[in-house]
Order: sequence, then C-alpha cells, then structure tokens
Amino acid sequence: MPIQHLSRESSNESIAEALKRDGCVVLDNVLSRDEIDQVARDMAPYMQAAPKGEDEFDGFETRRAGTLIARSPKAREIIMNASILGVTAKLLSHASTYQLHLTESVWVGPGSTAQEIHKDQEDFKGCDFSKEHDTVVSSIWALTDFTEANGATRVVPGSHKLVGERKFSLEESEPAEMKAGSVLLFTGQLYHGAGANVSDSIRESLIIMYTVGWLRQEENQYLCVPMETLRQLPEELLRLMGYSLGGELLGFVDGGRDPIIAVRSEFEKPISDWAED
Repeated sequence: MPIQHLSRESSNESIAEALKRDGCVVLDNVLSRDEIDQVARDMAPYMQAAPKGEDEFDGFETRRAGTLIARSPKAREIIMNASILGVTAKLLSHASTYQLHLTESVWVGPGSTAQEIHKDQEDFKGCDFSKEHDTVVSSIWALTDFTEANGATRVVPGSHKLVGERKFSLEESEPAEMKAGSVLLFTGQLYHGAGANVSDSIRESLIIMYTVGWLRQEENQYLCVPMETLRQLPEELLRLMGYSLGGELLGFVDGGRDPIIAVRSEFEKPISDWAED
C-alpha cells in the first residue's frame, strides 16, 4: 500500500481520514527553508554533544536530544502547528484532553542499522487499549530530505488495524520518503521504524508526539523545562505541556485548583469551568 502524500493546505478532515484509513500520511513542504535552518541551528550544539545510542533500537550511530521547548523557540512553533493540533484533537477526541508526549531531535548517522519495526503505543505495555481509540499521535519532521538510502522512517500502512502483536520484516514496510520541511504523521498503533542509513550524510529530524491527557508522558515536561522559560511561554503551550487537567479532576493542585498556578497564576481558571469546555 503506497503512503499517501497531502499538501500542507489539506483540511484537518482529509488528513484525519487518511490517518484513520492507512495509519499514516505525509504532509509535504510544511516548513520553509528558513524555519528548517532556524530549528537546526537551535539544536545543533545539543546534537553535537549528544551521545550515540547504546543499543540497536536507539542506534549505535544515532544521536538524540530532547527538551525542545527549552532549547528552541522555533521548535515551540512547530509543536503548536495548528493543522497538526487540529488533526490530533480529532484523532484523540474520545478523551477530554490531549497533551505533549515527547519532543526529540534525532540525527541518524551514516552506518546506522535499521530499527526494529514497532508501535509507539508500546510505551504503555500491559494496558489493554481499545482498537477503536487511539492514544498517541506521532509526527516526524524532516529537516533533511528523507530517502530510503539515508534511513527514511519505514512504515507498514494499514497495520494500525491489526489485532494482537505482530512481527514485521523490513521488506514488509515502506520507506516514507519526503522532502525537507515535510512531516510524517502516524498513529500510535502503526508499525514503523527508522531505516538503515547507507548514505554518507546524516538524516536529521524532529520527533513530536502527543497523547491523551490521562496517560503518563514519555518526556517529563515538568522537570525538563526551567522556570525562566515557563515564564515566557503562552498559555496554550503550557497547557499542552501538561499544566492542565488531564480529564475530569485529574491533576489538580491545592485541594482543587487549576494546575497552571504552579507556573503562571495569572492564567488560572476555576475548576468548574473545565466541565464547560
């Protein structure tokens, strides 16, 4: 099954429809060259200092660095992309809220071997989620062209509908080739994995994931973003990070108050208002 490509002007409805049908979709040319260069410059010092992976899954020739909100103002804008959030809201609409799950910059270096084909929802092994309801929406933003040779993420379209656990070979997957500035969207139930980089260049990307508000985040936003940064962020991003209720009365502070008071008391609203949202 081929991977569908849509334009950045596509409606949230058409993107969500593709995700529900295939489990994945590519939006072409969402970021400009200037935006790509800016976020790459922001993250370059951290990526150059990041260690290579210590096992095959993380990649012995792959470097990773998180905490994008604290490290890159441009990444904050990408995290808050209106189209991606609109589609995420549709896919996770069975939950009362959704939140940021993971932010990560990734360099897949020459010589990196292919990653095991897996599902992002495996973060929550032991939880018996309904196949009808997604819990995670993942996005991989290409900062360089993604080609089969440099390790483009490999996906198994349609695999999000399978019941039970499966093992897939690389030959059963498709490379999500795309131009720099494009984004691959997929659900937490889709089987996927980084390809092998047999080229002589680094494949650079951002991984940004979202999950329903009542699950534990993979990246702890409360601990990795310092207070001096939190004081500069807009309310919408703070609430997406988790300074918000994760469901009815999940996560309140001080006997029943809006958790955002922990960082920005001026944004507080009565808990009773949440039922009206």
